[in-house]
Amino acid sequence: MTEQTALHDICDDELADRAPRAPRSTHLGLALFALALGGFAIGTTEFVTMGLLPQIADGVGISIPTAGHVVSAYALGVVVGAPTIATLAARAPRKQVLVWLMVAFAAGNIGSALAPNYVTLMIARFVSGLPHGAFFGIGSVVAASLVSRERRTWAVSMMIAGLTVANIVGVPLATVLGQHLGWEWPYAFVGLLALVTIGAVWLWVPRQPADVAASPRGELRALKGPQVWLTLGIGTVGFGGMFATFSYITPTMTELAGFGDRAVPILLVVYGVGMTVGAVLAGRVAALGMMRGMFGSLIAIAVLLALFGPMAHQKPTAVLGVFLLGLLPSLLVPMLQTRLMDVAHEGQSLAAALNHSTLNIANALGAWLGSLVLSHGLGYEWPSRLGAFLALGGVGITVVSALLARRTAASAA
Repeated sequence: MTEQTALHDICDDELADRAPRAPRSTHLGLALFALALGGFAIGTTEFVTMGLLPQIADGVGISIPTAGHVVSAYALGVVVGAPTIATLAARAPRKQVLVWLMVAFAAGNIGSALAPNYVTLMIARFVSGLPHGAFFGIGSVVAASLVSRERRTWAVSMMIAGLTVANIVGVPLATVLGQHLGWEWPYAFVGLLALVTIGAVWLWVPRQPADVAASPRGELRALKGPQVWLTLGIGTVGFGGMFATFSYITPTMTELAGFGDRAVPILLVVYGVGMTVGAVLAGRVAALGMMRGMFGSLIAIAVLLALFGPMAHQKPTAVLGVFLLGLLPSLLVPMLQTRLMDVAHEGQSLAAALNHSTLNIANALGAWLGSLVLSHGLGYEWPSRLGAFLALGGVGITVVSALLARRTAASAA
């Protein structure tokens, strides 16, 4: 272990000991369920838009590439809201912050369901995205505070499980709802889930004391390190390729592979299962070495995206491609989260929120670049080909980060 790593561990221990601990909940399972329910609602609204792009385009009178900007609007809301709210709410009681975040989330989704035109829908999706990253960041801290120190990782994983389950159950069901009743109804359904989450958090999550040692300045201090920005760059560029492909997964599967609309929810289930398998395997991959695991995952993503276009022309290989499109990026997410926590010691809440900002910058970037490719008359094979180059860009940033870390460790030694 290098002196730098040892120092990082000491800093993490001091931060963990300094952080306020919430009273042990007599309803731990219910408290974690309340947080996971919020994650389920967020995961459903984030990904259901991709499955309903044709319906949204017809509903508000725009083209499918333009409808991809609706995905970008939500993602930009996450990018803006996650660091801003996490920083400004550093000293606020966390339970109250979670409740108000869900109030804003409910308002944004109900507004999306009622949007009469494209501009209003874009604004509503931006508002819906604002609470996303802050809820996961602050909710992770709350979940960890409900249990003993050695069970913190388990508690956080139980909360994030809501996001995984959303991709297996929530997104496919909401897609079916949108196909049969109209694109507005999935957003109304998510708004209802948000209202239920407000009640669940209020009833079951114990009161969270404010962290008097926290401050906006302390949270922002985490942004001084170059490794923080390099890690954010890995997520932004590396994941952009995946979102350039997945944002247009419905027309890709229907036009290239020949699936009907009824098969789209099943394909989304396949994607969700891939995400779950990737999340389960991520710890084993990280055990081989954090930077090595990130490098290998990005190389695998680049290869998949380069081959995804040809794979999408045959139904069996298209299904395999969708499964891998869920699995491979899910290997990378926990490693990026851990890496951010390692290099941003003084801003743990901000670092947790920034991971979601990173992924949604990639979401916005990928959806926008994919729309440019399609708007210029290229087929649905091309967003994934562009995505392969973005994944290789993530590989390059990973190499720079690893070399800088090695040089820093050598200097410290």
